[in-house]
This record gives sequence, C-alpha cells and structure tokens, in this order.
Amino acid sequence: MARIIIGFMGSGKSTISSLLDKDYIDMDALITERIGMSIADFFEKEGEAKFREIESQVLAELANSDHVISTGGGVVINPINRDILAKNPETIYLKADFDTLYDRIKNDTKNVRPLFVNNSKEDFKAIFDGRQEMYEAAANRIIEVAGKTPEEIIEEIG
Repeated sequence: MARIIIGFMGSGKSTISSLLDKDYIDMDALITERIGMSIADFFEKEGEAKFREIESQVLAELANSDHVISTGGGVVINPINRDILAKNPETIYLKADFDTLYDRIKNDTKNVRPLFVNNSKEDFKAIFDGRQEMYEAAANRIIEVAGKTPEEIIEEIG
C-alpha cells in the first residue's frame, strides 16, 4: 500500500516524504524523467491537459506500490486522480494556511514554481482557494503543518 503525500506547493511534501522513506518517489521527478524535459517546458510545448494525462497514468501505477509518494501540488485538479487518492488507504494532506505557504515559496530560491512566478498574489490565492476542497476530498488524513517542525509532523503521521 502506498503512502501518498498531497498538498499545495510549499507544504513540505518532499521534505516529509524523504523523512518517512529515504527511497520515496517524487512524482514530478519521475514524470520529468519520462517526458525528457522540465514540467514547465512540457506545459509550454504540450499543454497542461497532456501533462495531467501523464500524471494520472503515473499516479495509477504508483498507487499500487508500497512506496511513499510525494505528488505535485496540482495532482488533485483531475477528478480521476482524486478518485485514485481517495481510494488509497493512506493519502495524507499536508495542510497550511495561504500566508504560511506564500512566505515559504517566496523564500525558496532553489525551486522556480511557474504558477507562483506567473501570477499575482491575488491570482495565486485564488488557485490555492480553488484547490482546498479537492485536497480534503482526496485525503483520508489531514495534518496541519503550519508552525510545526518536520519532526513534529512525522511524529503526528506515525
């Protein structure tokens, strides 16, 4: 059974996944490997719909594994993915308020996030707001992460 970590960008999916299992699978990295280019380049060349198709195929494959899986922040946009996630016995939503996530992303100089860079703060908040119900519908556990250390989050996950 897979342990699938979901949440908005900046919620700590990769950090928490790596602490749960040093051999965790980063879905975005796996997809990047398969498509042979960055996700941003693929979006530009092939479009978001084609990317979401590949993302769904990868999620369906991985959901039947026994790995810890860190998803991309937009995985919940596709209803097929939400169904896969909801049926998985351990889909964990790392939840945080918008301001916490906005500050984390703004201060993260290692990761360029096209949705963050290409949108105003108001438009970015609208994206965040639009995904909240989707994350909650897809998850069977919700962990509030704001103000907690990665170790405290791991302890709460158990």
